[in-house]
Amino acid sequence: MNSSVNKVVILGGGTSGWISAALLKKIMGSTIAIELVESDDIGTIGVGEATIPPIRDLNNVLGINEADFLRETKATIKLGINFENWKSQGHSYLHGFGAAGKSLPFCPFHHLLKRANQLEDDSHLWQYDLNHLCAKAGRFAQIKSHDPIMNLPYAYHFDAGLYAKYLRKYSEKIGVIRTEGLVEHVEQCSTSGYIKSLHLKNGRVISGDLFLDCSGFKGLLIQEKLRTGYEDWSHLLQCDRAIAVPSERLEQTLPYTRSIAHTAGWQWRIPLQHRNGNGMVYSSSHCSEQQAIDTLMNNLTSKAIADPKVIKFQTGRRYQQWNKNVLAIGLSSGFLEPLESTSIHLVQSAIVRLGHLFPHHGIDSLLVDEYNKQSALEFEQIRDFLVLHYHATERTDSDFWQDMRHMKIPDSLALKIEMFKHNGRLTNTKNDLFTEHSWLQVMLGQGIVPQDYHPLANSMSDEKLAVMLRKIKEIKQEPIDKLPTHDEFLAMFCS
Repeated sequence: MNSSVNKVVILGGGTSGWISAALLKKIMGSTIAIELVESDDIGTIGVGEATIPPIRDLNNVLGINEADFLRETKATIKLGINFENWKSQGHSYLHGFGAAGKSLPFCPFHHLLKRANQLEDDSHLWQYDLNHLCAKAGRFAQIKSHDPIMNLPYAYHFDAGLYAKYLRKYSEKIGVIRTEGLVEHVEQCSTSGYIKSLHLKNGRVISGDLFLDCSGFKGLLIQEKLRTGYEDWSHLLQCDRAIAVPSERLEQTLPYTRSIAHTAGWQWRIPLQHRNGNGMVYSSSHCSEQQAIDTLMNNLTSKAIADPKVIKFQTGRRYQQWNKNVLAIGLSSGFLEPLESTSIHLVQSAIVRLGHLFPHHGIDSLLVDEYNKQSALEFEQIRDFLVLHYHATERTDSDFWQDMRHMKIPDSLALKIEMFKHNGRLTNTKNDLFTEHSWLQVMLGQGIVPQDYHPLANSMSDEKLAVMLRKIKEIKQEPIDKLPTHDEFLAMFCS
C-alpha cells in the first residue's frame, strides 16, 4: 500500500481515543482529516485517574489552561506515590517525581550520602527530597526559582471520564469529526489485508487510510480482525484482576497517590476534588474475588458511593502494536498494571511516536518496524520497573509475596539490581521513561542498598561533606512552611 495517508479513523473514545484525537490533530493540523467512531452504549474502563509528569507536556502542547483543566476534571496535584507495606509490613517510602539532594559532576548525590552514612550520619535520601517534604506536609505551590535544586515536578489525579469529555470538546473545536455508532462489520482489502472501512449498525460506512484501535482490551481491529497476537507477561506480573470503587472525598486532599500492599496484591487511593478513587489489584491465583472485594471495602477511608466494579486483565503487549494500517493505542496495545500510573502516558507516547514516524506518503515497513521496536522497548522498560517493586521485598507472610521474591526476573532487571548492589551505579537504557532518580528511590525503598560508593565521593573532607549536606537539607526545607496547603492551593488556583 503506497497511497498517501489523508484520513485517520479512530475506533473508540474514552481517554485513549480522545487523547489520540486531540494530540494527533494538534500535531498534524489540516494535513490530515480525523474521524473518531464511538458509541455511548459502550462503557469505558475509567480507572486511569493518576498520571506522571509528562501529562503536563501533553496539556501544554494542546494549549490547555491549567486552572481550567483542574476545574473541569476535578483534578488534584500528584507529587508522587507513597508505597506502604511493600518492603515489609509497616514500612513506607515515597516515589517522588523530583531529584533528591544535589549531585557533583559524574558523582550522583546518593554516593555522597552513602559515604556520609558510613561516617555515622544517619540521614536518609528523602530528607533531601523536595517532593517528599511537600507531600508529607500536605503543601503545594509552583516554586519560582532558577536553581534546579528547587525543582518540584508534579502530575495530576483527575476524573478520567471528565478528562475524556474535556478533550472531546477540545478536539471537535479543532476539526475532529465524531461519529456515533457501533461497528457491525470491518472491511479488509482482499489482497493486502489492510482495513478499508468500518460498517456501522446504523448503515454508515467510515473509510480511512490509517486506523487507530482504541477499542480497549477487545482489540477489535488489531486482534479480532488482524490476529496480531499477544506476548503474555503474567509470569512476571501475576496480578490479573482489579476492583474499582469510588468513595466520598476526604476532608484533607493528599497531594500524592497511596499504594498499599496487601497479602495478594495492592490497593490504590487517589484523591480527587469531588471524591476518592479506590481500587484493589490482585492475583486470582492467590486470592478469591470475594476476598479481594472484602479487603478493599474494609480498607476504605470514606463511604463507598457505588458498587465495586471487577476488571479482568492479562499483563503483556501486542507482538506488533502497528500491524498493516492499524495502530493499537491504549488497552488494545497491551496492559501494564497501574502501579506506576503509566497507562495514560503510554497513549501519549504512542501518538508522539506516530507523529515522528507518520506515513505521509503511504505505509512504509521501515516506519512500521521502527515504531514497533521503540514501542516494544518502552513496554519492556516499564515492565522491569514494575517487577522491581514486587521482587525486591522482604515480605514472607503469604504465598503471593513468597512467589514474588523467588520468581525468575528478566536479565535486564537482574543486571540493574546487581550493578546497584555492587557500587550504587544506576544504568539507564536510552529513552527509559523512569529516570535514575526513580530507580534509586524504588531500589532504596524496597531495601536494596549498595555496598560501596563512587570514589569521587571522597573528593572532599569529612567536614566539608557534612556542611554541604546540612546546607542542602536546609535549602530543601526552607520553603515548606511558606507554601499553602494542597487544598488552599486548589481553592485559590481554581477560583
